[in-house]
Amino acid sequence: MNPISWAAIYLMIWWVTFFAILPLWNRTPVEEGTEVIKGNDPGAPITHNLWKKVRINSVVALVVWVFVIVFMYFVHIPLPTIPGA
Repeated sequence: MNPISWAAIYLMIWWVTFFAILPLWNRTPVEEGTEVIKGNDPGAPITHNLWKKVRINSVVALVVWVFVIVFMYFVHIPLPTIPGA
C-alpha cells in the first residue's frame, strides 16, 4: 500500500472521529445558569474549545489509524484495486 492511501485512510478516520469528539465539553448558557441573550440559540456553546478538540482528535485519529493499518497487515485485508488504474 502506498503512502497516499495511508494518508487518505488517516484523513477519513480524522473526520469521522472529529464529528464524534466535536460535541464533547460543550457548556450551554442554560447549563451554566447564565442568561440566554434574545436571538441566540439556547443550545449554542458558550466556548467551543475548537483547537483543544482538534489536538485531541488528531491523537485519537492517529491511534485508530495505527490500529487499522496494523489490523490490515496482520489479518491481510487488502484494499480493493481500481480496475484500469
